[in-house]
Amino acid sequence: MISVVPKPAPQTPGWQQLSADEQSVYLSLDPARLPRHIAIIMDGNGRWAGRRSLARFLGHQQGAESVQFVVETAARIGIPWMTLYAFSLENNLRRPRTEVGFLMKLLKSYLTGNIKRMHDNNIRIAYIGRIKELPADVQETMLWAQESTARNTGTTLTLALNYGSRTEMVDAMGSVLAVRLRQAKAAGLSLDDIIAHPPTLDESDLASALYTAGMPDPDLIIRTSGEQRISNFLLWQMAYSEIYVTDRLWPDFRGIHLLEAIQNYQQRERRFGGLGESKDGPQSLPDGL
Repeated sequence: MISVVPKPAPQTPGWQQLSADEQSVYLSLDPARLPRHIAIIMDGNGRWAGRRSLARFLGHQQGAESVQFVVETAARIGIPWMTLYAFSLENNLRRPRTEVGFLMKLLKSYLTGNIKRMHDNNIRIAYIGRIKELPADVQETMLWAQESTARNTGTTLTLALNYGSRTEMVDAMGSVLAVRLRQAKAAGLSLDDIIAHPPTLDESDLASALYTAGMPDPDLIIRTSGEQRISNFLLWQMAYSEIYVTDRLWPDFRGIHLLEAIQNYQQRERRFGGLGESKDGPQSLPDGL
């Protein structure tokens, strides 16, 4: 007779707040191998509305509901970092002004309407992107929400707003160069001296100047709506991220689907450019090489 060794209960204190369906998926996971940072490209609001012959803004409203459900599930299972691609730089430049204005109102409504739920789930909020280009009243609400949740110690929810990864890298390089020029000036070096002996840079210099400085790189990138593209999101940071694409549109995405994505993630072998655990045994070079 085969004895079954019971799986130890997860140590995350909030997991019992999951729904019964969510718990059934969560209990199949290895709590020690949960991703530290999950980033999501939330796509499909417009298509969700279009398939129901509804106005686009109703798709955005339903998408905002999905945000809170998914973030709460992440918080309950102890995911330390979650980054959501909420509003791209391209959205701001290329979408109709009426839609952009509605999205800004929706952002304010989301922040003010969910602050209690953030506290109840110990969620802290942060932002990345060219925030200073957003409307002043939106910035005020964002700052209020950030300060209100600053003492929470659970999941850090980072909203990427007016964000583009290429712009992030341009801004980071500008910051690095500005620092180096100030250092050179303090050392009494001329511009000719700097050109003749340019300062050396490495990856850590640029990484420390990115909007995401201080955050771990995402372990798992989720894209909804089935699109097979990155959309200028965290290009530097996702160098070794696992990517999970689902056909489900963002307004239909819930906590259980997040758990299913994590389940898929845990079935993969992360190599970071090295060799994984080969089932074929060690490989030796041919003689003479």
